[in-house]
Amino acid sequence: MNSSILRKIRIVVSLLFFVTTSFLLIDIYETIPVTYSNKILFLQFVPSLLKSIALISVSAFGFIIILILTVFFGRVYCSTICPLGVFQDIANWIALKLKPRKRRKFVFLKEQKILRLALLIIPVLAFLFGSSLAINLLDPYSIYGRFAGNFFRPALVLINNIISSILVQFKIYLVYSYELKAFHVFPFIITLLFFLFVIVMVWKWGRQYCNTVCPVGTLLGYISRYSFFKIVIKEEDCLSCGACAKECKASCIDSSNKSIDASRCVACFDCLTSCPTDGISYSYSYKKKDEPDSSLDESKRNFLSGTALYFLSLSTLAAQAVKKIQVTKASTVAILRKNAISPPGSISVERFNSKCTACHLCVSACPTQVLQPSFLEYGFLGMMQPRMESITGFCNFECTICSQVCPTGAILPIELEKKKLTQIGKAHFVKENCIVNTQKTDCGACSEHCPTKAVHMIPFEQNLVIPEVRDEFCIGCGACEFACPTKPYKSIYVEGNSIHQIAKKNIEEKKVEVNKQKNVEKKVQEDFPF
Repeated sequence: MNSSILRKIRIVVSLLFFVTTSFLLIDIYETIPVTYSNKILFLQFVPSLLKSIALISVSAFGFIIILILTVFFGRVYCSTICPLGVFQDIANWIALKLKPRKRRKFVFLKEQKILRLALLIIPVLAFLFGSSLAINLLDPYSIYGRFAGNFFRPALVLINNIISSILVQFKIYLVYSYELKAFHVFPFIITLLFFLFVIVMVWKWGRQYCNTVCPVGTLLGYISRYSFFKIVIKEEDCLSCGACAKECKASCIDSSNKSIDASRCVACFDCLTSCPTDGISYSYSYKKKDEPDSSLDESKRNFLSGTALYFLSLSTLAAQAVKKIQVTKASTVAILRKNAISPPGSISVERFNSKCTACHLCVSACPTQVLQPSFLEYGFLGMMQPRMESITGFCNFECTICSQVCPTGAILPIELEKKKLTQIGKAHFVKENCIVNTQKTDCGACSEHCPTKAVHMIPFEQNLVIPEVRDEFCIGCGACEFACPTKPYKSIYVEGNSIHQIAKKNIEEKKVEVNKQKNVEKKVQEDFPF
């Protein structure tokens, strides 16, 4: 196969993976069906590996395919499938466009063996001892997921809202305005520092992040040393002109010694079109000693419902709380949450922390935006991993989206009926902050929006009623906390369960729904004229 065609195929395939993965991570329109998300991320190495550990399933063995591809064809994962790798190629291409006169030229760099091995061994050892922090920080897919969630998704929201505001002037409502519910400074700063670090490395040294820092790149690199197909230099045709080395963004071609470090070659094929004598080719690497060289031809989620949940439940809930209840006194008792809350399906905080790579796909997919990146809420070792923040949103009673999109198995798939009884935390009532107590006025927002009726109202003073929490029915969804109007401190909040428990099913809830339905039917019958 012609070397230029080989390179073009690589570019097309890499863009296909990059665009689909990126759109999955920033999809505010929630157009990708849930069943497709795992298919799109099937070949992402670290998520697939961790998911296979958590959930033994054929659908989680994508990493095995990557290993097989590496054995045969070298680091094609790094050049075509890894979103961070393709992102670096795009950044490098932009850098070339910014310097059209002074073309960026790469040079051969020696391998940093000790550093590469250390950055591979440390995350593995840390994971074996129960911490996934090092993997979170260095996994290329998760890094790009944070880039997308912190930079590209807000940019899309801004563009979307500008277009929406323009169309509204002409009474066109094809595009709706989207609101990002929270901004977290420290996770953003950490992500920004990584972003700048990667960009600087690309600007100065091309793909050196992949060949020095990335543990996945190092692992696949050592395997690719023994791959069947690799880029090789034909010594009899090579002039040692250095043209290929100047194009090699992996800095792995030593043209003076006519050698290539296969462990650092990312199989981008840029060098193939630069050689004036066809002295470099992508070919079968195991030849007999007396065999002449020859070139071988190379032959969200159905999130429309999620959108409805967002606009019809979250926004409506907030609007009701604002319209009905006027808060005139500031609350005084500070809320000190002892345990962070992990999503339903994660089983326990410890298990979640050990398997989550902080890719933030669940953060982007959550229709109510209750999932937010953490800073130190899980402790230092759980930094950047998603947590439930009920001030921002609430876990919708009818939603299991995060468990369906999680690529690592940190959040296991959970059936809706089981999720409705999974107790991720318990609500705690702070009477001193409640406006029923402080302002002597009606409220009940927390009880009204509690899906299990774990929060119910009991007699208080002067014909007033005040909330009471029944722990056995509470699932910790945070609807009560989100609806509570008191500021700056809520009068009801959710304390996380370090190990998820099972709540009792509230039979009263069903009775209430039946009575509501009967009242509606009765009213219809009374209003109907015949």
